[in-house]
Amino acid sequence: MTELEPRLRAITDLAVAEARELGGRHEYDGMIQDLSPDGVRAGLARLGEGAEPEDPYDARHLRVFEEGLRAQFGELELHRGNPLYHLSNLDLACYDRDYGPERDRAAAKAAHLARWPEAVRHAVAALDRLSAPVASSLLGAVKGLAAGITDESALKAHRELVTHIERAAAEGDPDASLGAAALARLMGAGEGLEVDLGKLAERADAERGRLLERLADGCAKLGERDRPPLDVVRELVKQHPDADGVIEAARVGTRKAIAFTAEKDLVPYHDGECLVGLAPESRRWAMAMMSWNAPGEPEGPSWYHITPPDPSWPERDAEEWLEIFSETTLPAINVHEVAPGHFSHGLALRRAGSDVRRLLQSMSFAEGWAHYAEELCVEEGFEAQDPRFEIGVWVEALIRVTRLACAIGVHTGAMTVEDAARRFESDTHLVGPGALAEARRASFDPTYGRYTWGKLVIMDLREQARREWGAGFTLQRFHKAMLDLGSPPLGLLGAIV
Repeated sequence: MTELEPRLRAITDLAVAEARELGGRHEYDGMIQDLSPDGVRAGLARLGEGAEPEDPYDARHLRVFEEGLRAQFGELELHRGNPLYHLSNLDLACYDRDYGPERDRAAAKAAHLARWPEAVRHAVAALDRLSAPVASSLLGAVKGLAAGITDESALKAHRELVTHIERAAAEGDPDASLGAAALARLMGAGEGLEVDLGKLAERADAERGRLLERLADGCAKLGERDRPPLDVVRELVKQHPDADGVIEAARVGTRKAIAFTAEKDLVPYHDGECLVGLAPESRRWAMAMMSWNAPGEPEGPSWYHITPPDPSWPERDAEEWLEIFSETTLPAINVHEVAPGHFSHGLALRRAGSDVRRLLQSMSFAEGWAHYAEELCVEEGFEAQDPRFEIGVWVEALIRVTRLACAIGVHTGAMTVEDAARRFESDTHLVGPGALAEARRASFDPTYGRYTWGKLVIMDLREQARREWGAGFTLQRFHKAMLDLGSPPLGLLGAIV
């Protein structure tokens, strides 16, 4: 592993958890990020020190990430109002990944745990702007950090953090909105773009209309022309494997997705190994996720982790969780997480031509790419004989576009969380607790519209490339040009044309 240049190191020092897990920079193992007010100010002061990369694109990519960190930590001071930064800092699940010898990972985990008291002191000192809605929404996740922990010093520190979050949930500001200007700045600074929230909201509404039309067409292929499409979907998702069959269903679907992606040559690289298995206990809050073989790690397998319902859950909760893995929706999740989605993207990241491209990863591009991959598979004929695949793609897309609309609504003050929950119930197949959970996420994950936003930017660029490249356009050329940039800020994607 090469030593990072000082200017790049200053960035990764302000994003330790991401550099460690997504970038595979394991010199950060056993370490925490200093998220105290003084620590963040010191980290920001180091940004921009040192020489820029010689490559002009890499220099722009690096500057965008510097600007994004200045916006997050300097201007908006999100570490003072959002526990997610501190949750990532405390998270020990990264050591459950099989990226190195078990003994080394266990030692790193123990060293990290020993620093929990310090990290909690920083968190309590920083979190003086924590709103009641954000505190309430994340309280369960904060409590869950202690699962399996027996170290008394760590547990004492954890209780202090829980008490702080509980107090904010009871006494904090009832308004969780960032405000329109802050949301636009947050979204745009890290992507090298100026964001017009009004135009983006209009685009989201137009995309919603397009997706509803596609969904109706898909249902018609099943012979369902008279009933509302979302009612059809609510029945389709009840057809799913049982808890014991979920992982095997994902394995079968993963093999199909990888084979189809290779047959159509949709991405630059088709090697690597993707294993499918039960998520580590520390990651079972997520129903499915990709843990890729990170760019800084030796060659090894990536893991597509699946979380079936826990046997101890009430029957209704288990049934709702299993609907996520329905025969309609699981195939779309497979292509998103594996191929040509995140797994394929991870293979390209390992080959990206510089540390900047390998390490500084735009999540709007990463999630936008994986979401684009779902519709790409519809276009290219994956599972064309079974309309349920495309129905699943449109259903997942409706959830993502509703996230974008609700993030803008909640943080501009146009919607309450309750309004957002009603929007999810009207525009997607989600109802009750599922719709409310999605709505609450808007309060603490204000950029969770990144899936749709990234997809739309990629689709717009694809049409531009078709026009400008003419007969020279192919999907393979277009996809390779993007992925050669790593996981680029959305505002720099135009460099490929």
